[in-house]
Amino acid sequence: MVVVSNLEEFVSHVETYTINGKFIELGEMLNKSYDLLTSELDNLDSLLESFNLENHSMTILAILYVKLSSIRNIAQPIAVFTQLTDFALNADINQLQHVPETFADLFHLYTKTIIEIRKPESGIYTLERAIAKLQEHPSQLTTLHADFCQLCLLSKNFKPALPILNNDITSISKEGGSTFDTKSFLLYYYYGGMIYTAVKNFERALYFYEIVITTPAMTVSHIMLEAYKKYILVSLLINGKIINVPKHTSQVLGRFIRPLSQAYSDLATAYQTSNYEEFSLCFIEFKILYRDKNMGLAKQVLASLYKRNIHRLTKTFLTLSLNDVTNRAKLDGVEQVESYILDMIESNKIFATINIKDGMVIFHDDPEKYNNPILLEEIEQQIESCVKIDKEIRSMEETVELNPSYIKKVNIAPDEDLGNQKLSANFAV
Repeated sequence: MVVVSNLEEFVSHVETYTINGKFIELGEMLNKSYDLLTSELDNLDSLLESFNLENHSMTILAILYVKLSSIRNIAQPIAVFTQLTDFALNADINQLQHVPETFADLFHLYTKTIIEIRKPESGIYTLERAIAKLQEHPSQLTTLHADFCQLCLLSKNFKPALPILNNDITSISKEGGSTFDTKSFLLYYYYGGMIYTAVKNFERALYFYEIVITTPAMTVSHIMLEAYKKYILVSLLINGKIINVPKHTSQVLGRFIRPLSQAYSDLATAYQTSNYEEFSLCFIEFKILYRDKNMGLAKQVLASLYKRNIHRLTKTFLTLSLNDVTNRAKLDGVEQVESYILDMIESNKIFATINIKDGMVIFHDDPEKYNNPILLEEIEQQIESCVKIDKEIRSMEETVELNPSYIKKVNIAPDEDLGNQKLSANFAV
């Protein structure tokens, strides 16, 4: 193992390993050189000028990590961020394959740093580029995904996150070795659910929250708890009730997470019974909604309760006065009813016209004939999406079937079943 004592030796060994393509040895030397680089903090910019990203990405990665780790001691920290953005854009992918964990650690530290200085929006583009470098394909999940979504949430800039979130994950990167960080997995889907909730794509948000709460677990995760609370509220928005979780969900949900979310279950009960008084009382008494920062989402649930009851009236009446709608929907006044009805008409939740002069609302049938080109295009896109998913599932099945561990388990299973049958027979005798 080569240990260098000064920067001249460092540069010499870097060049030797790089020219000979000995990147594993180079990586080992760089790990041993952390203390040397830290002691030469003032000379690191000059050192960087000795290298280029095309040939020395691994070395520049090590130097940038030291600089970012010591950013409080650097006179111009903004310059480091510029260097990191350039690195994320132009680093050599082939060299990064030898040090994916260090690459991920660098940008985890970068995320933490820009959050500390309260400039999350400045890191969105850089993290987006870093993810692209780390991924083998667009549908692969990396540990940087959660950091990227966190920056989008903190800066309230959700648009950059949507193209990444819209890619259904089919594989997980192994930049940390043979395992993937569970916290990063949960946070990606939790943050993703929050972003979809913010842009009012509630179906997709519910899917993301469901992945969080159905992830196999032996202990209570705070991320899973918070996801379940939002899962309840979004379920009410979409279906008017709490949607049952899949059977494969961990018992942790029923034993621990549900009791810790009792206030939200009470809110759901009041919603399903259309009990306005009890539902409003939940808002007054449940300070937990403020503590969990779910009050805004809960207010949307309350508005959906009013809209749901207005929608029920369309199945019973053809014409109704605005005053009657106000009384039946338990709203505060005609103006509020008009606002809700107009919003529902605009979003195609109901089909109606309001006669302001007579103070009446007239409900209509759905005018859609389901024969327009736009609808046909949507159907074609959904068919293409289903075909793509089918191919991916078949590919994943083939991968599993060829996995040595799976083959071994399948071959052992019949013998175990036979042994259990013999054991049962002995006990029966």
